[in-house]
Amino acid sequence: MKTDPAPKGAESYYEASKKVYPKEIKGRFQRLRTLAVFALLGLYYLLPWVNWGDHQALLFDLPARKFYIFGLTFWPQDFYLMAWLLIIAAVSLFFFTALAGRLWCGYACPQTVWTEVFLWMEHWTEGDRRHRMKLDKAPWGREKILRKGSKQLLWISFAAWTGFTFVGFFTPIDELGARLLTLDLGRWETFWIIFYSFATYGNAGYMREQVCKYMCPYARFQSAMFDRDTLVISYDVERGEPRGSRKRGIDYKTQGLGDCIDCTLCVQVCPTGIDIREGLQIDCIACAACVDACDEVMDKVGYSRGLVRYTTENALEKKETWVLRPRLIVYGVILMALIAGFAYAVGHRMPLVLDVIRDRNALYRMTNHGMIENVYTLKIMNMDTAAHRYTLEVDGLSGIHLDLDTDNITVESGEVATLAARVRVPENGMTESGNTITLTLRATDRPDLKISEPTRFIGPAPRR
Repeated sequence: MKTDPAPKGAESYYEASKKVYPKEIKGRFQRLRTLAVFALLGLYYLLPWVNWGDHQALLFDLPARKFYIFGLTFWPQDFYLMAWLLIIAAVSLFFFTALAGRLWCGYACPQTVWTEVFLWMEHWTEGDRRHRMKLDKAPWGREKILRKGSKQLLWISFAAWTGFTFVGFFTPIDELGARLLTLDLGRWETFWIIFYSFATYGNAGYMREQVCKYMCPYARFQSAMFDRDTLVISYDVERGEPRGSRKRGIDYKTQGLGDCIDCTLCVQVCPTGIDIREGLQIDCIACAACVDACDEVMDKVGYSRGLVRYTTENALEKKETWVLRPRLIVYGVILMALIAGFAYAVGHRMPLVLDVIRDRNALYRMTNHGMIENVYTLKIMNMDTAAHRYTLEVDGLSGIHLDLDTDNITVESGEVATLAARVRVPENGMTESGNTITLTLRATDRPDLKISEPTRFIGPAPRR
């Protein structure tokens, strides 16, 4: 069935996006972004090679269910701390977005950080913006093959190293490197190295700003955290318009022109290809490249800086601005409370777990000596970095007595010990058919290392 052709000049909903060629620019904000790139990627690539004691400083050992973070060892039982960290991250995002917009996107987002490095490699191999555009339009020849080939070699090598480092957080990286050299990698290690390398190569090398514009959900809900006192990158329309070129030394105001000379440099440096002069847009990642570019132009023509700057909507409209406002204070107080609580929880967490499991085969039994007996299975997990010997006590009922299979309860670091415990109570010591008793486990070499676990003791209903 034939369909009518689209009207001439009509925009297709399936039109391929045009490649963005961001121009390199220098300035105070770009120096901050470069510092953030080196700091964040330095941590990512160097931390796996740092050792702390007898293990890697940062290692998530999934088979052993141990998570080493410098001098601390975390276990699956500590996953509530991870949830706590995620809450802190979410509130931090609310706080900084309410303060100054998409700071996370512009300076710390992994997509932004890795894309910046891939752009540097593209600049080294293919030249500046003008040369890159010219090279893409040129027919394939020796120079284009060499430049494009060298770029791909750098991209693939860097992406592969990124994938290798990612797996190095889950498998000791020196061991991983040795097995990589002998091609003796495991199936899942090989899969994740290839997968993460491909993801880095595709996201940072090819999709770039398309990830920020179409795939990232943050751009969609950021407006819910903005208000008219949020610092955002804005173009001062009142000062800049009407824009236009002018000759040096001529009073442009007599010609009815504003401060914007329409050089379009703010558009050329934008990594997402937007024109900040059209107002705040969902595609802006707040990298402030346009601020540095405009300031550089203003310096050259002798105008004051700040035509494009961090400001608020109220300030642009000459209204009173409150950057420090109740909303921001509430976010800040909640964030500080969460951080303080997390630090306290980590500093005071008990590296000892005691699980008490009642024997389900029999509720209780009567001994020949007129005692009521309950049997329990105890699982003791030592989450400390050293082995400990423990003693076990029980209380909660009159005449209660504890009988263990062994007198030597020693558990190595990171190990789980299982033992049976028989608790006996005289029949006249029962107050109810079901009573709460407490088992207390204490380390003999560390009095502060102890844990108490309540459980139920079942017996016949007492005679009235």
